Amino acid sequence: MQYHPQPAPGTAKPWAFPAPERGALPNGLTVLRCHRPGQQVVAVEIFLDAPLDAEPAGLDGVATIMARALSEGTDKRSAEEFAAELERCGATLDAHADHPGLRVSLEVPASRLPKALGLVAEALRAPAFADSEVERLVGNRLDEIPHEQANPARRAAKQLSKELFPATARMSRPRQGTEETVSRIDAAAVRAFYDAHVRPSTATAVVVGDLTDIDLDALLADTLGDWSGNTVEPRPAPPITADDTGRVVIVDRPGAVQTQLLIGRIGADRHDSVWPAQVLGTYCLGGTLTSRLDRVLREEKGYTYGVRAFAQVLRSSAPDSASGATGASMLAISGSVDTESTGPALDDLWKVLRTLAAEGLTDAERETAVQNLVGVAPLKFETAASVAGTLADQVEQHLPDDYQATLYARLAETGTVEATAAVVNAFPVDRLVTVLVGDASQIAEPVRALGIGEVSVVTG
Repeated sequence: MQYHPQPAPGTAKPWAFPAPERGALPNGLTVLRCHRPGQQVVAVEIFLDAPLDAEPAGLDGVATIMARALSEGTDKRSAEEFAAELERCGATLDAHADHPGLRVSLEVPASRLPKALGLVAEALRAPAFADSEVERLVGNRLDEIPHEQANPARRAAKQLSKELFPATARMSRPRQGTEETVSRIDAAAVRAFYDAHVRPSTATAVVVGDLTDIDLDALLADTLGDWSGNTVEPRPAPPITADDTGRVVIVDRPGAVQTQLLIGRIGADRHDSVWPAQVLGTYCLGGTLTSRLDRVLREEKGYTYGVRAFAQVLRSSAPDSASGATGASMLAISGSVDTESTGPALDDLWKVLRTLAAEGLTDAERETAVQNLVGVAPLKFETAASVAGTLADQVEQHLPDDYQATLYARLAETGTVEATAAVVNAFPVDRLVTVLVGDASQIAEPVRALGIGEVSVVTG
């Protein structure tokens, strides 16, 4: 019997985050393209400079309704026809609004990119915004709100934003609006928001995938290149201020058998030199099953299925912003515990933070975090969508095109002492706002006894 020789491993190739090519169309649209051989599903991300703080007073949620309307039909096609055309392309289209602006996301087989991109361009050029469609979308959104209120994690996030930011700041209010504000939205309001903020001169399109045999320049000229609009200066971003005075707010849910925890404050965004160390330190604190919080609260004490610490960028301003506004991220710890364990779990969580400040991280913790964060990068960015999404994040956060590539090098160079200092500064024990969604009658007194801040109770 003849055996085939055992295959030998090849030479490992160094990995780097894909570098995009930057260009622009005559209509002012910025274009980032990234050729990824073998990725036959092409991803397109279009960032529109229509931030939530641009929503008119009393119409919170109009950006969300506009985003949903953009992805559901045009003047030439009804919602059903538009969806059918996308389906025939094998494409998926989504749009959502957030604090930095609006994102339109398309995934489609490379062979169907011309047709699908034409549909997206049609939606941007000539959105329908028919009265009946906007009424339907408003009704759908109003139906969603009670479900979000019932979700403990969503309710905690809503309360934390309300606590941290002044009432006049858009960040203090739900991203997708409240029942009161959404119910006021009509087709005229959606059209007015579109006319005021959606134009190619302040938009960026990111195209990632296998572009072999695709004349992308000609395709963009025939589709997104036909989109027109007036040229305006980018809208200045208001400064971000927050009150992180240490305190506890209990959202009362009588009879709840679990307590949802959300502990947070605001901190540096990706423009700050401390960001890599903050990422590394936060990962050591609560980024994985082997982190300190999970090791104590999950493995040793059995309070929870998992606790996570994270930093989420809320909004970034260009470094040379004339308004002088700065960016910020939400630094938070989240999880859930059974009601009886609420007090002991918080006590142990604060002990973890105090021990971290007193003793610091270990070299082994830092090494594990670097291996997990840097080593997983080639797997994390295997799909075109993940690369396109990251490049679009860089655009909306006013970061250079090589930011993600250099971040991994900076993470690998960050030492244990730097990571310790960053995470201790990110989560000071006396400057954390704690939101608990649970049964106030059972958890309020044990939490007060901890002395981690004044305790107040609000209705659920």
